[in-house]
Amino acid sequence: MSTSTQAMENHKKDASVARIIVLDNIADEGLQMLSETPGIEFEIKTGLSGNELRDALEGFDGAVCRSGVKITAESLQGNTTLKAIARAGVGTDNIDKEAATRLGIVVMNTPAGNTVSTAEHTMALLSGLSRHVAAAHASLKAGKWDRGKFKGSQLCGKSLGIIGLGRIGQEVGKRAAAFGMKVIGFDPFLSDPQIETLGIQPASTVADLLPLVDYLTVHTPLTPETKNLVSDAEIEVMKPGARLVNCARGGIYDEAALVRGLESGKLGGVALDVYPEEPCTDSPLFQMDNVLCTPHLGASTHEAQTQVATEAVELLIGYLQKGEIKSAVNTAAIDPQTLEELKGYLDAAHRLGVLLAGWHEGGVESVTIEYMGELSDKDHRILTSALCAGMLDKALPNINIINAKAIAQERGIAISTSTSEQHESLNGLIRATVTGEGRSCKASVTVLGKDIPRLMGVGDYRTDAFIDGILLIMSTNDVPGVVGYVGEILGKEDVNITQLAVGRIGKNGGRAIGVLNLDSPASKEALQKVIEFKGIHTVDMIELPAAGVLPEWLS
Repeated sequence: MSTSTQAMENHKKDASVARIIVLDNIADEGLQMLSETPGIEFEIKTGLSGNELRDALEGFDGAVCRSGVKITAESLQGNTTLKAIARAGVGTDNIDKEAATRLGIVVMNTPAGNTVSTAEHTMALLSGLSRHVAAAHASLKAGKWDRGKFKGSQLCGKSLGIIGLGRIGQEVGKRAAAFGMKVIGFDPFLSDPQIETLGIQPASTVADLLPLVDYLTVHTPLTPETKNLVSDAEIEVMKPGARLVNCARGGIYDEAALVRGLESGKLGGVALDVYPEEPCTDSPLFQMDNVLCTPHLGASTHEAQTQVATEAVELLIGYLQKGEIKSAVNTAAIDPQTLEELKGYLDAAHRLGVLLAGWHEGGVESVTIEYMGELSDKDHRILTSALCAGMLDKALPNINIINAKAIAQERGIAISTSTSEQHESLNGLIRATVTGEGRSCKASVTVLGKDIPRLMGVGDYRTDAFIDGILLIMSTNDVPGVVGYVGEILGKEDVNITQLAVGRIGKNGGRAIGVLNLDSPASKEALQKVIEFKGIHTVDMIELPAAGVLPEWLS
């Protein structure tokens, strides 16, 4: 009998017992929790890979790991027993989430466990860089006493810029304020009043923040939008001698630009704990003055490792014994009948969230959602999560219907829902309004047939448009010549208009809304020419998923 077959036979012996495999070394407190929980059996098997890992996983209901093991699609191939994987830490790059999703395996992480440790390490790098701690220590070890060479700068009275005001960014802000620093922050999902309640001066954009600060730290995920967020152009507008710290993800700073900034003297120092490729042992920055680097130690404290281990075990036990799903980063386990019944509306709700986020663009303070018609008596919590997932989709990674609402609320976004039996479409209707920074954007969607989402309203205007691909939304006067003018401008760029929907209030000559579906994006120059037309008030271009393309958690 093969190892895999034997594991499966052992697994069948007692279905009431959940079996968990520990694939990396975790804190003893996590192992103790496993051993003290009734109905749980566990084994520690570290250093596995290839066929050995695949065979081992087949015999367990759940797995706990850190970053050491690589759970690939091959590792999961043919698995019929594994139900959940819990990562003792934040990053899940070592787990093939797409393969896990296809097999119905829930992947969970522990995003809060390393918050304080990472914030403290950020402050340690910031302080150590300012006082040349590492270089001075190395000088003493070399038998030198050179006080004049290592004259530093105090933090008190200096300005610290924080990009990303989630859990870690907020904790860094508290500690910097205790040092007497002036803290300036930017977060695209927090309004100015929300940032001010944190004791932080808000900046409207990253570009506005950069010239104001003596120090800069980033606490965002690495996404296409944040990759090389700070490069040569951004460094150029910063104060001479500015110092940059990164304990978030490698690649948010353009490291080649950091080298050039240090060589030119524009930057006064750089401190890094993370790198685009890890492990990283060879970087030109390591040999430069005014640089302080550590090997990804942000979460490497006893306290953080204890917390992420116990949280991971709690997540796994909660799911295996109670069906609770928390901190999931992939598809949730949903009743198949409910999923099939609501699939079209889940897609429509997600697209509505993407539309409203792209249209509003500023910090969102609240989201109000109305479920009308046949949706009024449904369990619409999953639809609310789908809308939140769309709203956060382009700003944060690993957003799905399990974690989207919680993350939105964590960022101070108030979410309220209501229902009405009133029918405003052939089926049900979802109407949502996002509000923040003195601006509100409202739109509504429905589903035609079984799975065709349609945009049924923009603001107070009724319309009927496709909600996919590139959308151009225009607020105009309802007068002749508008459509022709826009078509001419777009035609010069070979941008094809595939559909045009117009909604208006009142008679000819009043205000109207136009929704244009485009085959390709229009340039900024073209949009500027469009807005110059006397009868056009606003123009917004928004990129939505293509027709038929579902979010990963739904497909």
